Amino acid sequence: MTDNLLNFELVSPEARLVSEPVKMAVIPGEEGVMGVGVGHASFVVTLKPGVVGLFAEGQDFTKDIPARRIFIAGGFADISEAGCSILAEEAVDVVTFDAAKLEQELSNLNEDLGIAQEETDKARIQAKIAMTTLKLQAVAA
Repeated sequence: MTDNLLNFELVSPEARLVSEPVKMAVIPGEEGVMGVGVGHASFVVTLKPGVVGLFAEGQDFTKDIPARRIFIAGGFADISEAGCSILAEEAVDVVTFDAAKLEQELSNLNEDLGIAQEETDKARIQAKIAMTTLKLQAVAA
């Protein structure tokens, strides 16, 4: 690995999705989206649902789209000068999303919300609607 690459790992409860050097990782922090590269200050960040963008060596992160995009449902990032490790609640490569299926799921959830009686059921369905909407936005981006 060259000196300008960051050791990046992304782990979910199901599997280790990524373990590779990257030029830069763009992560959805609770306080806002942030770029992480070699030499970054060390700290731990809470992550909100969104897309982690990974830029490969040779990519210009000011012009190019990320080489890889992974949707996460929240989690934590441990950042150091040489690495970034993400422990995600759920993680799925965006290229595996099917927009039509997500749109159907969103339609079904909205229908469920319309017939839900209990406030706890409504809150649970609204959370699923929000997550499905974020996944659709990830596909469209």
